[in-house]
Amino acid sequence: WSREAFVGEVTKNSCARYIVAEVDKKVVGYAGFWVVLDEGHITNIAVHPEYRGRGIGSRLMEGLIDLAKKNGITSMTLEVRESNLVAQNLYKKFGFKALGRREGYYQDNNEDAIVMWKYDL
Repeated sequence: WSREAFVGEVTKNSCARYIVAEVDKKVVGYAGFWVVLDEGHITNIAVHPEYRGRGIGSRLMEGLIDLAKKNGITSMTLEVRESNLVAQNLYKKFGFKALGRREGYYQDNNEDAIVMWKYDL
């Protein structure tokens, strides 16, 4: 996302819910989803490269799922790059299942997206 799009997302989108991960009062990651009726659509999970491999992505996922439940969400979905096996494994660890594909979804390289769902939060 461009900086402008991201700022608009977190400041103006009433459907958006975001959390951050901090280490020593420094933001090292963030994650968010949109509330769509009783579903959550995960939009982003990002961890600074220097802090990857420390379980921060897992803590962000735990936080998203907890926040989703507090918002009345009963299922969650997301799209992930076909090549991003690390992210796919993280989502599988939390019970997400690959249930579809969006061909050419990512405009930067025309890569397919894997659509994943988790039901019964």
